[in-house]
Amino acid sequence: MIYLADTANVEELEKLFNYFPIAGVTTNPTIIAAEGKSLSKILPEMVDLVGDKMLHVQMISNKASDMVREAIAYKKKYGLGDNYFAKIPVTEEGYKAMPLIKAQGINVTATAIFTQQQALVASRAGADWVAPYVNRLDNISSHGIEVVGNIVENIERYGLKTGVLAASFKTVDQVHRVSMVGSQAATIGYEILERLRSHPMTDMSVQTFEQDAKGLYDIEF
Repeated sequence: MIYLADTANVEELEKLFNYFPIAGVTTNPTIIAAEGKSLSKILPEMVDLVGDKMLHVQMISNKASDMVREAIAYKKKYGLGDNYFAKIPVTEEGYKAMPLIKAQGINVTATAIFTQQQALVASRAGADWVAPYVNRLDNISSHGIEVVGNIVENIERYGLKTGVLAASFKTVDQVHRVSMVGSQAATIGYEILERLRSHPMTDMSVQTFEQDAKGLYDIEF
């Protein structure tokens, strides 16, 4: 499973890209709003940071034709390439927009997915990634991990090329469990990424190593 950062905070991204094997970044209007800056200010910063890694940008238009124009406008304005993914919600207009955007040579990530069937329809519509919301499903007792597993199983069963990009996490355990049911990717907030890569026993072990090494590691380097 590959990891993406679900944040638009430049400081967080700079730190993550410094050490974490991040495969890309995802955004949505809620994430942008949390930064208190407009998309026109945030997006150029993110383009510079991401480089050739994946950048998933959510469209805000309601009509399919406008989603297509929006996706094209971002690509042209910021010189985005094959690493650019237009995030499209799985609404009636969203499903209509997906093949139209693909026809423009732009990748598509289907978002706001809550059922296996929504994901399957999006895959048939040409989505490169489908993004089921794990924690939001768990909050309504709908078993987010099970839904992700069903989506993975369906895509593999029918030989589809769509990847599963699990989203909406509140715990490290949720990330662990989607990896165990075969999700190809997960987009995760900064705090959860920091928690999943660390463990207090690791810190204790390193401290012990440093203490035991005193006076013994005498080879210059």
